[in-house]
Amino acid sequence: MKKILVPIDFSKDSMHALKHALTLTGKVDAGLRIIHVRKNKDYDRPFIIEGSEIAYEKTVRNFCEEIINKYKNRQNLDYVVARGKVYAKIIERALKDKTDMIIMGTHGVSGFEEFWLGSNSYRVVCQAPSPVLTIQYGFRKKNITKIVLPVDAYRDTRQKVPFTTELAAMVGAEIHIVEVRSTNESVIKKRLKKYADQVYDYVIKRKVKAIRDSLYGSDISDLTISYAVHVGAELISIVSRQRGAPVNLRISTTAQQMVNHSPIPVLSIHPGRL
Repeated sequence: MKKILVPIDFSKDSMHALKHALTLTGKVDAGLRIIHVRKNKDYDRPFIIEGSEIAYEKTVRNFCEEIINKYKNRQNLDYVVARGKVYAKIIERALKDKTDMIIMGTHGVSGFEEFWLGSNSYRVVCQAPSPVLTIQYGFRKKNITKIVLPVDAYRDTRQKVPFTTELAAMVGAEIHIVEVRSTNESVIKKRLKKYADQVYDYVIKRKVKAIRDSLYGSDISDLTISYAVHVGAELISIVSRQRGAPVNLRISTTAQQMVNHSPIPVLSIHPGRL
C-alpha cells in the first residue's frame, strides 16, 4: 500500500477520519493526500474549528496548510483543492493518483451531505476505483488489531481477501473469518464451508493469524456487526456488490446497511477492481 486519499470538509467527522488515516499511514508507511472539494467557485466559506466557537475567515488553503504544518513531522503528506461535484472530484483524484485506499467519514456538514443515504460519501463507496474505509465519528479506537471478514454464499465474497490479508499483515491484526448465512439449506452450508476453508488457507499461508466462526440468522448485516462488536474488532471488511447502470451505480442492500449502521469502520471492496 503506497497511497491513501482522505476527503475533508473540515467538519468534525472528516477530521476524525483524517486522524485515523494518519495513524494507519504510520503503520503501513504510505503517503497520504488530503483533498477538499469546493462546490462554489466564487468564495471560500468560513469554517468552525473543533473546540472553538469562533468562525475563522480563512481560505480553504489556509486550513489545509495548518493541517500540513501540524503534522509536518510526517513524510509524504500533502493536499489538493478541487472544484466541482464532490464525489466526482474525489473519484477523479483517486483514479489520477492510483490511490490504494480512500478513508473518509460517513457524515459531514459542508462538502459532504448531512445525511448518509444519497450523500457524496455513499456515491464514493459505490463508484471509487479503490477500497473505501468509512468511519463513524463516534469510533475512537485507532489501532487495528482484529478484522472481521464475513464469508457469504456469493462467489465474489473471496475477492476482498487479498487486500484485507495484506492490510492485516501490515498492521499486525488477526482476521476473523465468519461464515454468515440466513438459510439452513445444505447446499449453501457446504458452499460456505468450502469458501471459508479457501479463505482460511490463504490467510494462514501469509502468516496472518486467523480465527474461524459461523453465524446464522435472518439479517446478515446485523449478524456481522453484532459479532464485530462482541469480539472487539476495529474493522469489518466487505464486498460492496454493485447494481444499476454505470451512471447510477448502487451497492447491495446488505452492504448499504453495513456501512450505514455499523459503529465499527467498514472497508468496502468492489469485486474485480483490485
